[in-house]
Amino acid sequence: MNNNSLADTHSVFNQPKPLANYNAFSADEVLQYWLTRFGGSWGAPMLCNFGEGIGGSLLEAGFLANKHLPEFVSHSRFGERIDQVDYHPAYHQLMRHAVQSGHCALPWLESKSGAHVVRGALAFLHSHADPGSGCPLTMTFASVPAIAVQKEVADRWLPKILSRHYDESNKPWYEKQGVTIGMAMTEKQGGSDVRANTTYATPVAAIGPGQLYEIVGHKWFCSAPMCDGFLVLAQVERQLSCFLVPRWREDGSKNPMHIQRLKNKLGNQSNASSEVEFRGAHGWLLGEPGRGIATIIQMVALTRYDCMLGSSALMAQAAKEAIWHTHERQAFGKGLHQQPLMRNVLADLAIEAEAALAISMRIANALDNQDDHHHRALVRSATAIGKYWICKRAVQHTYEAMECVGGVGYVNDNVLSRLYKEAPVNAIWEGSGNVQCLDLLRVLNKEPDTLKALLRELEQAKGQYAQFDERLEQLQVQLGDKGAIEIHARQIMESLALLWQGATLLIYGDPLIADAFVRSRLAPQSHHQYGTLNENIDMQAIIKRFMPKC
Repeated sequence: MNNNSLADTHSVFNQPKPLANYNAFSADEVLQYWLTRFGGSWGAPMLCNFGEGIGGSLLEAGFLANKHLPEFVSHSRFGERIDQVDYHPAYHQLMRHAVQSGHCALPWLESKSGAHVVRGALAFLHSHADPGSGCPLTMTFASVPAIAVQKEVADRWLPKILSRHYDESNKPWYEKQGVTIGMAMTEKQGGSDVRANTTYATPVAAIGPGQLYEIVGHKWFCSAPMCDGFLVLAQVERQLSCFLVPRWREDGSKNPMHIQRLKNKLGNQSNASSEVEFRGAHGWLLGEPGRGIATIIQMVALTRYDCMLGSSALMAQAAKEAIWHTHERQAFGKGLHQQPLMRNVLADLAIEAEAALAISMRIANALDNQDDHHHRALVRSATAIGKYWICKRAVQHTYEAMECVGGVGYVNDNVLSRLYKEAPVNAIWEGSGNVQCLDLLRVLNKEPDTLKALLRELEQAKGQYAQFDERLEQLQVQLGDKGAIEIHARQIMESLALLWQGATLLIYGDPLIADAFVRSRLAPQSHHQYGTLNENIDMQAIIKRFMPKC
């Protein structure tokens, strides 16, 4: 017997090629549809160029950034405190590509209608390469309205935030062309209840907005500690206030914001999260003392919106991977994607992913039209709904896609295992599910116009499907039961989310997807597991729409 035949016991066959070396934008028919639908088609050439990198070299960079994790270096070899986080070069490659393309700056610099929609597509595509690096990109983008509260601080910082220049070096912010922004709000004893924070600030010299304060305290979570500045909440004479705290002081010395350790997380591994201590760190007061929540909520509202986008991207990528893999794999005598039950699962995953993207882009569209009262009110109420629903759905969705791929999807060589481990973070970060429910109830109670705007959005879709109309009537009854509204808040949130997704698809979407969504999600006997569509839904057409056009 030939020795070679003993060594080579089998041939590898019936294994699909990886979804790689493709243009992530031009291959995505669904993203292109929603970009055009909400007035962002002018950004298509830029997004096509961006998508070439995302589907090419940036995919490999994403794997490298998640394999070679951030490392904390507290001191230099000469004993100086440097509080530095070292990353693999692939991480900086991802950041540079995104920053230079306008991920953090586009809507603040571009006057064209649809700028938030185009930027939303950029953020969506970037997550396909690496969701973790999206954290500092999101915070840098979202920091602009909060920093703009204080003109003299904004005049110095915003040009660098919006410069489209990425500089990873650990040096004073004023020596850089471009900077990134992080956030430190959460403390051990309070969690989401930031009013329980004990970190405090005292004036260095003069008091009041725009002045330097000295901050002392501890933060249980500080996101992206390699950033150049951080929005921080601290008490000023028991008034919760917002500060911009730089890594370096004005005199060139290291600001005593000491990293204690990096968090060892389930997912989101390419991004560093940390615990920090402020030992007299300098920071500028943004806005009036006691207005800390009102100031930072402008950042939080946008980071919650980006949680919607990020989880939508996880689901879209998961569905694409599942459809791509099953399209080229045989099982039980025919193509796996031709098996009726697998077709059902794949189409259901595609419907869920498109519905998530639809309402995310609807919020982007509303952000582009905030001069209009209706759109402004919609952003105020509907962001919490999208953050609650999409981010929770992403966990089960990415798991189901991984199951479609099978054991290959479970190992870390495949992107699906990363998507699954990444999925929970967006549901927890920037307010967990209960916080979103309570925030929404608070807004609807204090700002009745927001409820009117939300219901007006839903009512535009009435009269097309009995299932939709009946569910909307049930919701209005629930909203009227003020005595039980808090205990039923999750039921209400689920109904709002499903109705809003249905309405968005019915008003703006492809009739094929709108019909399938209403029939499968709003019918009285609808099921919660994926793969439970009725046979009258055109599953093959839905799968074809979502299949990457490579």
